[in-house]
Amino acid sequence: MRVWVDLTNSPHVLVLRPVIERLRARGDEVHVTARDFAQTVGLCRRMGIEATVIGRHRGGHVLDKAAGLAQRSGALVRWARRHGPFDLALGHGSNDVSVAAALLRIPSATMFDYEFATVQHTINGRLARRVVVPDVIPVDRLTRYTAEAKLRRYPGLKEEYYLADLEPDPGVLAELGLDPAAPLAVVRTPPAVSLYHRFENDVFADVLHRLREQGQVVVLPRTDEQRAELLADGGFVIPEQAIDGPSLVAFADLVVSAGGTMNREAVALGTPVYTTFEGRMGAVDERLIAEGRLRRLERAADVDLVKRPAGADAERIRRDPDVLVDLLTR
Repeated sequence: MRVWVDLTNSPHVLVLRPVIERLRARGDEVHVTARDFAQTVGLCRRMGIEATVIGRHRGGHVLDKAAGLAQRSGALVRWARRHGPFDLALGHGSNDVSVAAALLRIPSATMFDYEFATVQHTINGRLARRVVVPDVIPVDRLTRYTAEAKLRRYPGLKEEYYLADLEPDPGVLAELGLDPAAPLAVVRTPPAVSLYHRFENDVFADVLHRLREQGQVVVLPRTDEQRAELLADGGFVIPEQAIDGPSLVAFADLVVSAGGTMNREAVALGTPVYTTFEGRMGAVDERLIAEGRLRRLERAADVDLVKRPAGADAERIRRDPDVLVDLLTR
């Protein structure tokens, strides 16, 4: 089988890396395209995923997103005509590949685990033949996007699948000049360009400043504008290139993120984690909060950065990525 995988954002590289590896191990021929956005291209290089870079993020406004979808989908169609034919196209919430695949009459499959990105899922859910989601999301939250017959549901967190083979590499601490003996917080900035996150978050800035007073703080900005603001503020460790994020999260004493993927990576790796997300909470995070595995942060004063006891993250749930491969392809 000839499979086309499209990567449009940094987390998608991590999610689909084991899928790509297992497809190739089964004898399938896999071609990868990637959008130049955030650390997507850098992570591809770091993980040894050879990808053709096509297009870039066009901005957070609805009209910008629409123009970006049209332009990049068109570019993907032209690329696929040169490199095809393909039997299947895969993405993690990539509208671009779903539209391009539909235009080329290539069967497609998509994944997501946050059900309230309405515009994105309306496109993907209607065009894809398979929609792979966590089983904790109620079906009635999904059928407005797609037919129930298309749904393929998996137990647990997607992070428990793609991090199953992770053995944290302490080299990431040396790479960033961090002291292993000192408290470490890892912070991911709000997804300011995302349609589903339109809220100013004063708590987030207060948390950054409080953590900076208590220990080492690595901040992972999403945009150049965020990077410039953090550098001007000073006192934070800001990676200059794509890093081994999961290993960094595993060694952290605390994670704070206004998004979703890094929070769930922390849960999967046993690292204490707070969310400052102010959009509508999805079913996955609702469940994690109810179980006490994720905490919602409303006041900066609630955060204390202290060194975790050795071995505190010993218990991990590791799930077989072949489950995701089968759901996407069968």
